[in-house]
Amino acid sequence: MKSVWMAAVVMIGAVAMVGCVSSKKYEEAMVDVESANLELERTRTQKNALEQQVKTLKDLNVKFGNETQAARDELERIQHGRDKERGTVEGRTKELEDRVKQLSFQNRAVRHEYEDLKQHNETLKSLVARYQKELKDQSRSVTGGGASPVPSSIPAPAVAPAPLATKAAPSMASSMNINKASAGDMVLVLGLSKDVAERIVTNRPYRVKGELVAKNVVPKETFDLIKERISVSP
Repeated sequence: MKSVWMAAVVMIGAVAMVGCVSSKKYEEAMVDVESANLELERTRTQKNALEQQVKTLKDLNVKFGNETQAARDELERIQHGRDKERGTVEGRTKELEDRVKQLSFQNRAVRHEYEDLKQHNETLKSLVARYQKELKDQSRSVTGGGASPVPSSIPAPAVAPAPLATKAAPSMASSMNINKASAGDMVLVLGLSKDVAERIVTNRPYRVKGELVAKNVVPKETFDLIKERISVSP
């Protein structure tokens, strides 16, 4: 556009210098000047529009930059929150795993205890059944109407038969009353230790012999060894 404008100015100057300008050439020169003015105005308008577009683009660039920074900050916050939440979840998971292990151990312990109690219950059942049988046997022997005792006024035979003398020894050995005998007698006659004999004395009285095991006074193995040589009769 500058070249057109300069050409018009040069042309006008040339005409003025010559001093003889025809009206036709003058009109042509004026038309060119007018066209140059219009072109210049249009160029200015385009320039203003371009400057406005550039300004708009700059504003958009700043806006997009701010939004990008905000998005980046939000992303970092989300990542930080995710890492923190992941750490919390991992800690909670480990805590729950430890709790599960602890409960499993307790469950196994309870199962073992249950099995022990079940076995002990079976032992108690068998002891109760045996005690009931012993009580029935004792009741049967008491109410069965055994032979009347021989009066003391009748003299004993001079010589006792050998079979009767043989049967008297086990009868004496099995007659130790654990409700009345002393701890020393139990040690000497039954062969028990002093501690066991004293426990038997401490936990008296006994209604049936099997209470020695039921009350945890003597072990079952010891009871099996002495049960035929003891009694609980009053």
